[in-house]
Amino acid sequence: MHDIIFSLMLFAPPAGGQNPNPIIQLVPLVLIFVVFYFFMIRPQQKKQKEREKVLDSLKRGDRVVTIGGIHGTVAGIDTEKKTVLVQVGDNVKMKFDRTAVANIDKQESGDKLTTTKE
Repeated sequence: MHDIIFSLMLFAPPAGGQNPNPIIQLVPLVLIFVVFYFFMIRPQQKKQKEREKVLDSLKRGDRVVTIGGIHGTVAGIDTEKKTVLVQVGDNVKMKFDRTAVANIDKQESGDKLTTTKE
């Protein structure tokens, strides 16, 4: 029993010239996959779902920051083309992909738009 525990820890075949059990050889690979799943893949999926919720909750009047660092206020949303019209200055409006919004600074009460035409 003691030899089996050491062979699992060191991933070496048991002493005495015995052939190791193929299932025991797969245990480390399965453990590595489980660790990767719970520490890397699953949290990334949660972050992606949370980001989608934030982007779906965008509405006119929200103050946003784009991935390029541009601060502005959402002036309109085109869900068909998945774009956002952001007002940057007094008469300056820029169109971005919805995914270009990095975060929402402040959500003000506003109307959720379905489609905006220029």
